[in-house]
Amino acid sequence: FFFRNFFTKRTKELKPAVQSAPGWKLFGKVPPRENLPKDSKIIQQEYEARTGRMYKPPPPSARRKNIEFEPLSTTALILEDRPANLPAKSVEEALRHRQEYDEMVAEAKKREIKEAHKRKKIMRERFKQEENIASAMVIWVNEILPNWEGMRATRRVRELWWQGLPPSVRGKVWSLAVGNELNITPELYEIFLSRAKERWKSFSETNSENDIEDAVASVADREASLELIKLDISRTFPSLYIFQKGGPYHDLLHSVLGAYTCYRPDVGYVQGMSFIAAVLILNLEEADAFIAFANLLNKPCQLAFFRVDHSMMLKYFAAFEVFFEENLPKLFLHFKSYSLTPDIYLIDWIFTLYSKSLPLDLACRVWDVFCRDGEEFLFRTGLGILRLYEDILLQMDFIHIAQFLTKLPEDITSEKLFSCIAAIQMQNSNKKWAQVFASLMKDNKEGDKNHSPALKS
Repeated sequence: FFFRNFFTKRTKELKPAVQSAPGWKLFGKVPPRENLPKDSKIIQQEYEARTGRMYKPPPPSARRKNIEFEPLSTTALILEDRPANLPAKSVEEALRHRQEYDEMVAEAKKREIKEAHKRKKIMRERFKQEENIASAMVIWVNEILPNWEGMRATRRVRELWWQGLPPSVRGKVWSLAVGNELNITPELYEIFLSRAKERWKSFSETNSENDIEDAVASVADREASLELIKLDISRTFPSLYIFQKGGPYHDLLHSVLGAYTCYRPDVGYVQGMSFIAAVLILNLEEADAFIAFANLLNKPCQLAFFRVDHSMMLKYFAAFEVFFEENLPKLFLHFKSYSLTPDIYLIDWIFTLYSKSLPLDLACRVWDVFCRDGEEFLFRTGLGILRLYEDILLQMDFIHIAQFLTKLPEDITSEKLFSCIAAIQMQNSNKKWAQVFASLMKDNKEGDKNHSPALKS
């Protein structure tokens, strides 16, 4: 019953296949198409028979006269004849168009030649720069570094230093210039790195995200700021990708910052530190980067900013304004008129030592001279940036100035910036930076004494 007549035998002969591809439906084939594809001439004849209209090809005169000419751009279209339904060009108009076309072609050639000369000039400057770096590297390796203590303060070395350190010796010179007053050893780095790893492990096992945020907010336990590091690393030089998760330097940066947070729990991790550590990692080995990082952040200026010592920070801002008024009086008054104070733009520059604000290669050159001259050069660089963009800033209001200085133009060049920095005079009434800053500190101490309750009683 179930199988009877289910599959019947075919008794009829199959018809010969039609010479046309069959169509398709959802289940199985549909009958083949009856109509074969028609030729274009047949379609035209059917159309003429149905409509009674005859198709007339355009006369030869309506076609383009110069069939060999093909316009290669919109510029060449000026030489084309008008369409048949428009009046033809006069001889005078055709000649004028030819003249205009020749002028446009000549101008394009001039631009092309100018661009070629510009490219050649850039290449010549690049080759010259590479040659200077190569020759400077020989001097640093063979003469200066073997006799560091005796030569570092000489005029020749200082001038060579100003021109920028060769990348191959940059890390070594930075380490020597920063020094190691804290006497940190690679073994000490390993100890604090192990402690950081233990803290990370305990955080992941016991604490929830809310607990972590509460711990970070607690001043009593600055080591809890270890968790902030994970958030900040991905924001460090994002365009390079090397510090992103899975990148070659991600874990290295994580380790150096974590070890420092355990080494200096009184400071902890502060946003901006990741940029400084990243620049050092790019130029030094892991342990050496940590040693330079810890000693660099132990300098008075960096310690004041990273510990958010408001009193000291205000002294640095006041000293900066003294030289700001001395060097750029017009821009200084413009800023004053909008009550635009240095903290609005200087904090970000100082916190990251310009590594976030300037292109990386330019920031490294700023670091070169900063290692030579100390904190003074950080503020001199700030004045150099203001001098470079003085004309633009004078045309802006408060909001636009703040936005501009927060995100500087990306096309800023080393030569232009350093020529502006060189023009900044760090001297006021025969007082240098250190003397001006010391007098501000003295005035502050005397002011504290005058307002002291003990003296009043």
